Amino acid sequence: MPNLAILFNEVSFKAVRSSGAGGQHVNKTSSKVILTFNVEQSSGLSEEEKQLLSKKLQSRLTLNNELILDCSETRSQHKNKELVLEKFKELILQGLTKPKKRKKTKPSRASKFKRLRKKKMHSEKKINRRKPDL
Repeated sequence: MPNLAILFNEVSFKAVRSSGAGGQHVNKTSSKVILTFNVEQSSGLSEEEKQLLSKKLQSRLTLNNELILDCSETRSQHKNKELVLEKFKELILQGLTKPKKRKKTKPSRASKFKRLRKKKMHSEKKINRRKPDL
């Protein structure tokens, strides 16, 4: 489990103007917050955790292995910063969960019987559609 305090210190923020409709307020305030985090240069993650994150978050990382998240849900820059940090925390914790190993199982006797019965009914249905032999 990584130390989230160290990861939060390695994050950099940038405030930019939000897009979309607004009016006078949106044209002069920078309320959208963009969070950037470099997975490769992080000191709060072990090498194994870095590899796991790089693999799981492959579609969200840039070519420089940077994770970029943004939030423009509210008009408050501080609230957007809190929301993007929460989103970052969830993404990191979700990316570091290891998948459970699959246990090999055999189909039950009832499921085998059910499959064969269904197969038999299907073949009988096809046979009944044939033209009769004369």
